[in-house]
Amino acid sequence: MLTLIVFLPLVAAVVLAAVPESAGRRPFLVGWIGITAIDAVLVVLAWIASDTGGGMSYEQNVRWIPSAGVAYHVGVDGLSLPLVAMTALLFLACAVYSLRQTHRVKSFVLLFLFLQTVSLGLFTALDLILFFVYFDLSIVGMYFVIAGWGHGQAKRSALTFFLYTFVGSLALLLGFIGLYLAAEPHTFDIIALATANPLAGRGAYAALVLLAIGIGLAVKTPTVPFHTWLPPAHTDAPAAGSAILAGVLLKMGTYGFVRIAMPLLPETWRQYAGAVVVIGVVSVLYGALVALAQQDFKRMVAYTSVNHMGYVVLAVGATGLWAGSDAQARSLAVTGAVTQMVSHGLITAALFLLAGVFYDRRGTYDMGAYSGVAGPAPLFAAATGVAAFASLGLPGFSGFIAEFQIFTGSLASATIGTALAVLGILITAGLFLRVLHRVFLGTLRLPDAPGAGRDFADLHRSEVVSVLPLLALAVVIGVVPRFLLEVIEPASATLIGLVGR
Repeated sequence: MLTLIVFLPLVAAVVLAAVPESAGRRPFLVGWIGITAIDAVLVVLAWIASDTGGGMSYEQNVRWIPSAGVAYHVGVDGLSLPLVAMTALLFLACAVYSLRQTHRVKSFVLLFLFLQTVSLGLFTALDLILFFVYFDLSIVGMYFVIAGWGHGQAKRSALTFFLYTFVGSLALLLGFIGLYLAAEPHTFDIIALATANPLAGRGAYAALVLLAIGIGLAVKTPTVPFHTWLPPAHTDAPAAGSAILAGVLLKMGTYGFVRIAMPLLPETWRQYAGAVVVIGVVSVLYGALVALAQQDFKRMVAYTSVNHMGYVVLAVGATGLWAGSDAQARSLAVTGAVTQMVSHGLITAALFLLAGVFYDRRGTYDMGAYSGVAGPAPLFAAATGVAAFASLGLPGFSGFIAEFQIFTGSLASATIGTALAVLGILITAGLFLRVLHRVFLGTLRLPDAPGAGRDFADLHRSEVVSVLPLLALAVVIGVVPRFLLEVIEPASATLIGLVGR
C-alpha cells in the first residue's frame, strides 16, 4: 500500500513524459490533478485502516544493498502518517492552484510529481540511506522548481538553497555513517538501531554523531543560524514551489529529529537537550522580530516559518530535559510538535498560495505598495485574514491546539525558555494585524505593473478550490482535533519511552 502511494506520482510522471508537449497544457494538468487526487484518496484509506496503537503499519522490508546493511524498509506510525496525509493534500492543492500555469507546463508537472514521490518516500522511510536518498533528491527537485519557474534573482536563490541544504545533507550522511559503524552488526535500519541503541555510553563519539545529524536537520528545518537560505528561496520561488518548500520540505528537518535523532541517540539527546531548547527559543523570537521588520509579504511569511519551526525545536528539546516534568508532559510536547508540523504545513502553504495572488496581479510582494485591496477582492482579503489568524495561533484553529500542547508539555522542564517563546505569539499577532490593516483596509492603492488592469481581480476558481480546503482543515483540527491526536499520541508515548532509556 505504501509503495503504491509513494511511487504512483512517479509512475504518472513517466507516463506523462511520453506525451508530446505539442498536446497542449490540458493532458498534463488534468493528469496531474487526477493522480494527486487518487493518491490523496489512497492515503485516506490507509489512515482509516492503519494501526493507531503506537506501532508501525504497512511495514515492508526488502533487501536492497545487503552487503552494506541497506534495505527498502518502509512503514508509518503516528509520527509519520499525519505528515504523509498533509503532503498528499498539499500536492493536490498545488496541482489545482496551477491550473492557470502556462510556462513550460509539461516540465513543471513532471517535476512536482517527482517531488511528491520523494516527499512521501522520506516520511515512510525506515532505513537511514533510504531517508538520505529522498532527503537529497528533494533538494535537487526544489532547486529546479526555483531556478526554472521563479522570478527576481531565482537562479541565485536556487543555487544558495542548493548549496546550503546540500552541505547540510552531507553532515547528515556523516552522522548516519557514524551510527552504522557503531552498530553491531552494522546496519542502517532505523528500527534495529532504535532497539540496539548502539551509541549508549560512547561519550564524545556519540556527541559528534548527534552534532552532524543535528546540523543536517537544523539546516533543513531551518533554525537560527542556519536559516539564511530560506527568505531568498521563498521570495523568488513560484507560489506552488513556496507552498511545497514551506509546507513539506521544512518538515523533513523537524521530522528527522523525532524519527532519528531522539530515538537513536537517546542518552546524548538528553545530555544536550538544553542547547536544543536555546536554539528553539532563539528561532522563535528571532523569526518573529525579523518578520515584523519586513516590507515584502513573502519574506515576512518565510520568517514566520523560522518562528513556527522554533516552537517544534523547543518542544523536542524540552522532552530531553528530564528534570521537572513527567512522561505525560513530555509526550504532550512531542504530540504538540507533530501537530505543529501539520498545522504549519496547512496554514503556511495557504499563505504562500495567497501571496502568489499579489505577484500574479501586480508583479510585486511589496506591502507598502498596496492599500484597500479588500474593496475589489473581498474573498482574497477574507482568505488571507483567516490564514493570518490561523497562523498566529488563535483558538479555533490548528495552530492553537499545537502551540497549547507545546507550551503545556514544555513549561515544567524548560520554564524560562517556554515563557520567552510565548512572546513570539504576541509578536506574530502584531505583525499579521499590521499587514491586514495596511494592505486590505483604507483607500485603494495598487502598484503599477506592465500590462495589468486598473483593478485587482479577486480569487479565481482554481485559487479558491486550492486554498480554502487547507484553511477548512486547519479549522477542523482546531475544533475537533481528536481524529488527529488519537493517531499521534500513542506514537509520542512510544518515542518518550525510547528517549528515556
